[in-house]
Amino acid sequence: MIKIKIFFLITIFFFFLNSCQSVTKKIDEKAAQEERELTKWLNKNESDLKISYGQPDKIEFLNSRNRNYVYISKKFKIKCERKFEVNPDNKIIGFTSKNCF
Repeated sequence: MIKIKIFFLITIFFFFLNSCQSVTKKIDEKAAQEERELTKWLNKNESDLKISYGQPDKIEFLNSRNRNYVYISKKFKIKCERKFEVNPDNKIIGFTSKNCF
């Protein structure tokens, strides 16, 4: 009887570990997909970004005369924040993404 309980607990433990790895793998895949999508915006015009995403929720002015356009959204009560860095020539030169999957 004890062997059956031990076997049952070990089996549950392995299923638990496997499911955690599956979740981590899916999150990593979504993050890579997000990175690929945002990379497409590099060297594009600011106006194209505004057409696609709309007006930014915030605009942060940087010391380098560049500015960050910040887009914030919520999904399942998780706050997603995308920042696009735009240079004085109105070209997108960088981006960051936080909790967007």
